[in-house]
Amino acid sequence: MESAKKIAILILAAGKSSRMGDEVKQILPWKESNLLGSTLNQAKASIADDTYVVLGAHEEIIKAEVNFEPNTTIRNLNWENGLGSSIAAGVSYFIANELMFDAILILLADQPLIDTHYLNKMIENWKGNPSKIVTTQYEKRSGVPVIFGKEYFSELQNLNHDFGAKEIIASHKNAILALHPEGKEIDIDDYQAYQELLKLKR
Repeated sequence: MESAKKIAILILAAGKSSRMGDEVKQILPWKESNLLGSTLNQAKASIADDTYVVLGAHEEIIKAEVNFEPNTTIRNLNWENGLGSSIAAGVSYFIANELMFDAILILLADQPLIDTHYLNKMIENWKGNPSKIVTTQYEKRSGVPVIFGKEYFSELQNLNHDFGAKEIIASHKNAILALHPEGKEIDIDDYQAYQELLKLKR
């Protein structure tokens, strides 16, 4: 009998969020917590096996405001190199610590409408189609959240720029299984977007 597939969620939260001015985006209030705390709670409530968070800029400030379990944060010393470097840091951490995952679900800390239900939908689709890259469908592209099987880990480990994994997605178009997020995909890039998010909460 084949063993169950193990999947980890990797939340990327290392950026400086320069478009937020003096605000630390990851800890802006949202629901009963903050943007990162809420994302972490949704991930931990999913059917994934483990959840990790990549930190970089504002690491100590964020740690003071978010309740992390021991050994679940990963430091990206190269956070200024962008999203790709955070993905690489996460994969390198898994490999260095012999954490044997069959797939990684890459999740951003600034997509607060992505919920446990959607994450579970992604995971279930990947487990049913483990040769696929399960992506989130945007108007003109596929993107994050995204699940990569372990056959893509070496490519992910070599990322080191601010384009995340979109080139890997683009170069494996025949392997894509795109899911429609039904409006949950919005991201909070600047303070205006955050203000618009708060209006949705009312």
